[in-house]
Parts: sequence; C-alpha cells; structure tokens
Amino acid sequence: MARGGRLVCVRPRRCAINQPREFAENFAESYVPEDTVTLTARIRAREVGAVPVSRAAGAVLRMLAAAVRAKAVVEVGTGTGVSGLWLLRGMRADGILTTIDIEAEHQRLARKGFAEAGLAASRTRIITGRALDVLPRLADGAYDLVLVDADPTAYAQYVAEALRLLRAGGLLVLARALGEGGRVADPAARDPESVALREVVKAVRDADEWIPALVHAGLLAAARR
Repeated sequence: MARGGRLVCVRPRRCAINQPREFAENFAESYVPEDTVTLTARIRAREVGAVPVSRAAGAVLRMLAAAVRAKAVVEVGTGTGVSGLWLLRGMRADGILTTIDIEAEHQRLARKGFAEAGLAASRTRIITGRALDVLPRLADGAYDLVLVDADPTAYAQYVAEALRLLRAGGLLVLARALGEGGRVADPAARDPESVALREVVKAVRDADEWIPALVHAGLLAAARR
C-alpha cells in the first residue's frame, strides 16, 4: 500500500520486499532433502520435546564431516539422532560417532534411528551422562570434529574441551550460536543465554587457536589451528 509516496507493508510477511528472503530461506532448507529415516527421527524429536538441528544445518554438518574425512566425531547433545544421522553420512565408512546426552530416552530413540538407517552398532558410542563429566575422559587430540548442541550457558566450557579434544585442522561446530530468533545479534538482548552465546561467539572469533566463520542456520564453525 502506498501512502505519501512510501510503500507501507500492511502484512509484512506477505510484502514483496520480504519475499526474496523467505524464498531463499525456504530454498536453503529444502536444498538437500532428508530421507525417511531422518524425517522419522525429526518427528520423534518433536514428540519428546527435543529440538533437532534444521535440515539446512544438517546438510552443513554432513558436508563438514566429509570435508575433513572425519573418522572420530564427538557430539554433545544426542537428541533423537537427527544431527547424528547427518554426521554419520558425511563421515568415513569406518568412522565412529561418540554422542553424549543426559536423556536416556532420547538416546534410545536415536539408537533406533541409527539401526533403521542400516548403521552398524559399532559406528556409534552412545554415552548417557552429563557431557562436562564425560568429555574430560576422552583422549586429547583424537577427534576430527566436535559438535555442540546443548545448554548455551555452558558453551564456553564446551569450547575449552573441544580445543583439547580436536586435532590440528579439526572442526568445532556450535549449533544455535545466534540464539533463538537470532537474539545474539541484538545488543539489547540481555537474557543469560544471549549474553553467554554473545561472549562465546566473540571469544572464538578473537582466539588465536581458531579460524572461525558463522555459517547458515546459526552454526558457528571453527577450525583448530
């Protein structure tokens, strides 16, 4: 609607000026489709109240795992196995995913999804427990990729653990690094999660040990120097 020579958007989500962005986001989400097994894992996540990574984020995870020819991967936050399925499909055929979650029921569903995907049980090491208790027991410099999709207020601790766990050239990936609705980018957002994430994003950017980039779907990826 035009008023006084200006374009006024009565329904912002339907305005032409916003449509290209929506189209691009929808295109990115559907660019790499999910198979039936991963879609089923996503449905299970919704049923138990877990929040899996988006399809676009999953595709990025698969690509990153393939790019570093990942053989050993650590995942903090198993959920119902959505991100694990994406990672395993990018990893080497002999690769092993070590995945940690405090919710045993979620992991039971993830294990079911891995089996439905035809993955041998030896491809996954599923550990139920608090990640910050488990990670210190894992070997230094033994992993190609570490994915963190857990409590944002603990991300700084996970980053410190990842620095120890990753080999040189290994990848750290923080899911939801921009917070819900991208709140991290808004300086006025002062809730604990936004503040914690904002500090971590800045610390990774400024650290000599990392070569970082914010990529699609709110993922922060960083290569260990």
